[in-house]
Amino acid sequence: MRHRSVTGLPGWIWLPAALATLLMLLPLVAMTARVDWASFPALVTSDSARAALALSLRTSALSTLVCLVLGVPLAVVLARSRLGGRDLLRSLVMVPLVLPPVVGGIALLAAFGRRGLLGETLEVAGLQIAFSTAAVVLAQSFVALPFLVISLEGALVTAGTRYETAAASLGARPSTVLRRVTLPLVWPALASGTVLSFARALGEFGATITFAGSLQGVTRTLPLEIYLQREVDPDAAVALSLVLVVVAVLVIALTRRTRAVL
Repeated sequence: MRHRSVTGLPGWIWLPAALATLLMLLPLVAMTARVDWASFPALVTSDSARAALALSLRTSALSTLVCLVLGVPLAVVLARSRLGGRDLLRSLVMVPLVLPPVVGGIALLAAFGRRGLLGETLEVAGLQIAFSTAAVVLAQSFVALPFLVISLEGALVTAGTRYETAAASLGARPSTVLRRVTLPLVWPALASGTVLSFARALGEFGATITFAGSLQGVTRTLPLEIYLQREVDPDAAVALSLVLVVVAVLVIALTRRTRAVL
């Protein structure tokens, strides 16, 4: 008599699973094999590479802060309010996830560029967003915000409202309930969403180069530096790409550890 596997999985499922793993890992292994390890330290510590990495880390941290300040309230509204049109709003929040990043950059230019919807008003106020460091932060926030909102909203829906209802019945104000009950209840999702938003901001390319350009020390983040180095120094591009891969792996590990601890 033929016995099924302990996991109860059909035998055929292992082949496509193995192919999927190979599809994701093979390019990374191939890239690692192309790294010129003898020159690696010099390639990743050049002036342009250090400037790009520092700018990426700084702008990604600011973008993550923007995502927290704006994304947490939005997620709470989507999960807890009875606002009409929530489904439409939720769909709009997800748009940056499916838009080509270049399209996102064009949309940001249309809104905040010198000839954009708000461009003239901002210019009168002495503010120029496009092709500045602020544009990098705005582009990164645009693409990273949905990761935080979706993660947090899903956790809020799953958690339910019974603890919040109990706190409100005891006389706690809405702000107190949010601060002392709601957010601690979904802290693991908030933490992992924050880390994922940072990682997405760190890897942003298309919207950044379209909306912010590529000015060294001002808007040239590490992904842009990799793109430019690809044309003039492929070894440097591969080395810097590996740096981003390592950062991504660390972010994933941090996210999993955060969920396990919390």
